[in-house]
Amino acid sequence: MRHAVQRAVQLMLLIALAIMVLVPLLWLVSTSLKGPTEDIFSSPPALLPAQPSLEAYRRLFQDNPLSMYLINSTVVSVLAVGANLLFCSLAAYPLARMRFAGRGLVLSLVVATILIPFQVVMIPLYLLMVQLGLRNTLLALIIPQAATAFGLYLLRQSFLGVPKELEEAARIDGCSRLGEWWNVMIPAARADLITLAMFVFIGTWSDFLWPLVILDDPTLYTLPLGLQQLSSSFSLDWRIVAAGSVVSILPVLFLFILLQRFILPNASGDAVKG
Repeated sequence: MRHAVQRAVQLMLLIALAIMVLVPLLWLVSTSLKGPTEDIFSSPPALLPAQPSLEAYRRLFQDNPLSMYLINSTVVSVLAVGANLLFCSLAAYPLARMRFAGRGLVLSLVVATILIPFQVVMIPLYLLMVQLGLRNTLLALIIPQAATAFGLYLLRQSFLGVPKELEEAARIDGCSRLGEWWNVMIPAARADLITLAMFVFIGTWSDFLWPLVILDDPTLYTLPLGLQQLSSSFSLDWRIVAAGSVVSILPVLFLFILLQRFILPNASGDAVKG
């Protein structure tokens, strides 16, 4: 009886949490589908549109260069993810498996940068991009995300959990250090690599402050900057803003659904590539 009561309480808490999370999202989708004559601020709010319409989505793509914003965000996010996975895994391998003087100091300094807010380094980073001639370029959005202390620490911890016997077997087969990294470490850290990729993609995709600072050219705007243009104080249509927000959420949701089945505990048997 006590077990049944505990299960019932847990179920009620989970349902309440799900409602808290889903209701704002449902209201956002509902607002984007409401017709032009419907009151979006009715009390109590209506979660289902009385006259469903795709007019807001049509106007969103027809009257705004949303496709260009989507392409810019996709290019920046994909390249940032690729660079982060490459550089962080290459740096994490020697910090996890090789012994050299100052290894602990290097790791401590890198991890300590996690405590520094981005706003502190934003001005020096901006000046550096200007001196390199990268202001108003998509490359200026990719470079700050090309390697992160969080990614390096996450992959180092993942590499530490790989059995040393796998490395020794690869070394007997004639693998170099780079071969061990590629054939042993990367397959074994698949789950953490995918987790890091999702974090970097979501962070880059939704970043607003840095693109706002470094970009002036509207043709280079990413999706968050483009959506900010929809909420002008002179012509504000919440249906279009809601439609743009839904469009910005869909790629992240699709990526999570696509990759969630790969986020599994590491198995030593998967750590050898055929």
